[in-house]
Amino acid sequence: MELESVKPLLAVMIPFIGGVFIVATRKNKNVREACSLVAGILMFFVVLSMIPAVLDGKTLHYVLFDFWPTVPIGFRVDGLGLLFALVAAFTWILTTLYSIGYMRGLKEHSQTRFYFCFAVTLSATMGAAFSNNWFTLFLFYELITFFTYPLVVHHETKEAWAGGNKYLFYLLATSKLFMAVAMLLTYYYSGSLDFTATGILPADVESTTLMIIFFLYLFGIAKAALMPFSAWLPASMVAPTPVSALLHAVAVVNTGAFCILRVVLNTFGVDLLESLDIGSIAVYLASFTIIMASVYAMSRDNLKERIAYSTVSQLSYMILGGVLLTSSGLTGGILHIANHAIAKITLFFCAGSIYVATKKTHVSQLNGIGRKMPWTMGAFAIATLSMIGVPPSGGFLSKWFLSLGAIEANQVPIVFVLLVSGLLNAIYFLPIVHRAFFKVPDEELTLALAGDKDGVVLGAESSFKEPMFCVIPLCITAATSILLGIFPDLLLDLTKQVIG
Repeated sequence: MELESVKPLLAVMIPFIGGVFIVATRKNKNVREACSLVAGILMFFVVLSMIPAVLDGKTLHYVLFDFWPTVPIGFRVDGLGLLFALVAAFTWILTTLYSIGYMRGLKEHSQTRFYFCFAVTLSATMGAAFSNNWFTLFLFYELITFFTYPLVVHHETKEAWAGGNKYLFYLLATSKLFMAVAMLLTYYYSGSLDFTATGILPADVESTTLMIIFFLYLFGIAKAALMPFSAWLPASMVAPTPVSALLHAVAVVNTGAFCILRVVLNTFGVDLLESLDIGSIAVYLASFTIIMASVYAMSRDNLKERIAYSTVSQLSYMILGGVLLTSSGLTGGILHIANHAIAKITLFFCAGSIYVATKKTHVSQLNGIGRKMPWTMGAFAIATLSMIGVPPSGGFLSKWFLSLGAIEANQVPIVFVLLVSGLLNAIYFLPIVHRAFFKVPDEELTLALAGDKDGVVLGAESSFKEPMFCVIPLCITAATSILLGIFPDLLLDLTKQVIG
């Protein structure tokens, strides 16, 4: 049942209007940051207000205007889009609080540009989550790329420009060469780009053509970071940590995974993909990415790079859940949008908190840091458990359903892939926790933690105060990653609305 509502448009417009106020109040940093926070809170409550209708089986829609006779610019709110939007809205509030501590603590330049681009990116993310068709989704997909580019190159160093240019090239080239072509072919064969519950591509199209369209989408949506189109993600870690946290743990990468799920569920449909028997190829592509990205992560000493390669691996869990084409697999893939986002943003928050306090960026520099930063490293440990899939974390629930989905699809080797992936996650994350809590602090780290704002050494035994605006959000997200595993009812209910 469809219900016309202006709420999805409001969710898109509120952060954009917030961005305008951020620029208008740029001379007063307190007011400027308050505008960002208020916009985030308002957007979150608008998204929350849509839950009852969607759980009641209704689909909210709103048409802005007709771009082409059968291709409107419009919005559609279903269970999948609402789950994605809830995660993005919730984490934006926390990232705004975190950014205050991070950006002020490091006295970063161009903070107004930073907050403005952040706001517009969230507006585009809401637009992508609630898009009614591929054309609308494509517009917001590209807007996310353009407005995150200034955030990636924020430091304006040679390294930042190189990383940002790789980021821009990968995402724009793939979307134009592959994704746009797939959209045109979809329109040619179906006469529509609208998302429907069972897919829009007709079954009488030649199977080879349908396979080409499917893989054009799969590789054209590079934000999902499926290998070999994943190099942009580690390169973009030159961005400030709040950017890495929200955009490359939630908004950008989740948009990619979300788009893949739209391809599976609302463009082809599960029945058509099963008849084509191309899901198995995609399953093994995703499995390859899961394992290889984990191997890369093991070799990285830079903390953010290690987390970034973990993200590449974890994104393919969502793709895997979609292309398994089973009820349990789809449930696991959709749940992982939320579970991965919350745990991964915690890890990035922790990396940023460490950098604000110590300027340390490498795993090998973190001996004993848990003794001086217990809240930060405690949250890191909790998020690590979710990444590995240890109960009662949300990550365990995702991997449980994915394993069930693999068995339902008679893909028993994929269960082995999931087990090996969990082991690799433990191998590259748990040593960080062990190093932080069970090794003696290096002298250099002790001095860094003991220094005052002017760098004067106060003594190895002096207490160190973790940056409050950084620590509060990361503790909330760490707790949430556990709560999602203990109380998954809302996420499961939204997922049921998607897969029936």
